[in-house]
Amino acid sequence: MKFYFKLFCLLSFIHLNSSAQKKQIPQPFKFAEVQTIKSSILKENRILNVYLPDGYSSDSSKTYPVIYLLDGSANEDFIHVAGLVQFLTMIDAMPKSIVIGIANVDRKRDFTFPTTVEADLKDFPTTGKSAQFISFIEEELQPFIQRKYKTNSSKTIIGQSLGGLLATEILLKKPQLFTNYMIVSPSLWWNNESLLNDAPKYLENILAKETKVYITVGTEGKRMEDDAKKLAEILYNNQNLNINFNPMPDENHLTILHNGLYKGFGVLYPKKTK
Repeated sequence: MKFYFKLFCLLSFIHLNSSAQKKQIPQPFKFAEVQTIKSSILKENRILNVYLPDGYSSDSSKTYPVIYLLDGSANEDFIHVAGLVQFLTMIDAMPKSIVIGIANVDRKRDFTFPTTVEADLKDFPTTGKSAQFISFIEEELQPFIQRKYKTNSSKTIIGQSLGGLLATEILLKKPQLFTNYMIVSPSLWWNNESLLNDAPKYLENILAKETKVYITVGTEGKRMEDDAKKLAEILYNNQNLNINFNPMPDENHLTILHNGLYKGFGVLYPKKTK
């Protein structure tokens, strides 16, 4: 009898210990979800990294602003930008928002318009397809996001460097695509500054009122710094645009994005005075 009792106790211990170990298996930490969109315009599948704010529910009637992030791959800017948005919403510094990180395939191809500079054509032979990428954003990406998620009319685009060049091109040529533009260290030197030089003629196309544009640049070389300042000065001439130019001389090309966006969200969503 004692033998069976001891055996029962041993088996019970093994079972309990096994159950406890199963319960202690670590679970993955889910911060975002990954979607794939098949683009007929780009003739390829594109990966989207999607951050949904705390409390988001597809069954709720609540809708959210959408932030579209260029260079939105998981190993590029998505994680730290989505984390910044999460932090600022946690402290009520900005509204809860959906972040769409557009993962890169070929950023030089997607973010640049055609160039006549022979050296760039030689070094970067795939460049010059920004028109297709902009069409992808307008005709495929935005409708996909609006169908799939609970979105409202607020749409922000974030772009740095070549991404800033693309964001500027969209602002000048297709301003209605976004309500807010966050342009960080734009590579306006592309094609001998042709977009910057042509910017005044595009201003008459910007009719949507209260479009907010935030431009920032660090200590990144005289040409890039002067170009960013000149862009802001040109855009000030359009009364439909709310322009904020915020040079950040303590930052460089590698460090400016995070702190620049932190300041930029403060501009887009200023604290309400009591």
